[in-house]
Amino acid sequence: MEQPAIGTIAVIGGTGAEGSGFAWRWAAAGLDVVLGSRSAERGAAKAAEINARLGRPAVRGADNLAAAQMADVIVLSVPYESQAGILADILPALPGKTLVTLVAPLLGEKKNRYTPPPGGAAALEAQAQAGPEVTVAAAFQNVAAHHLTDPEHAIDCDVLVCSDSRAARDIAIALAAAAGLRGIHAGVLQNAAVVEGLTALLIAINIAYKVRDAGIRITGIPA
Repeated sequence: MEQPAIGTIAVIGGTGAEGSGFAWRWAAAGLDVVLGSRSAERGAAKAAEINARLGRPAVRGADNLAAAQMADVIVLSVPYESQAGILADILPALPGKTLVTLVAPLLGEKKNRYTPPPGGAAALEAQAQAGPEVTVAAAFQNVAAHHLTDPEHAIDCDVLVCSDSRAARDIAIALAAAAGLRGIHAGVLQNAAVVEGLTALLIAINIAYKVRDAGIRITGIPA
């Protein structure tokens, strides 16, 4: 299948463990990446750290709105409680673009409990807030951040991708492939509620079995 054009990726929340980990993998794969942060200085500092590891200037840093304005695809990697406020900040830059959300509503001190949010799923709330001119895909919620910046570690987890747009799903699956993961079409955006809930389940498994990166594999599909 022909891979969709991705263009520039803005990782909003790019200074966090998961956001910066995926940014590192995408930059290592040759994609154009901008890190967004509430503070442009923090974004630039994390970009410089990634560039130092890569040995080349592959990533830029900016504040969240500026990063979103530069991008064709916007990846939202923030805590659920920050989602609405950060989306409001970058809303002017969203129309006509694809928003890939990693957000999962997690409760409890250890983030191992899930309660559906008022909108049914964080991804559905993001779509409602962003409006119909933005295509939203939910992906990457079930991938542990621990080994993302280790190029020698094969991450044992599939990426379940939900969206009402086939094109947005294809973009998220292409991003998964660029990060060394297998993306799986998992249906409409409403299904994101199930995927988001699995995040709490995996964290609970990590705690119970004293591991750090329990993951999801889909069987019955050719590799």
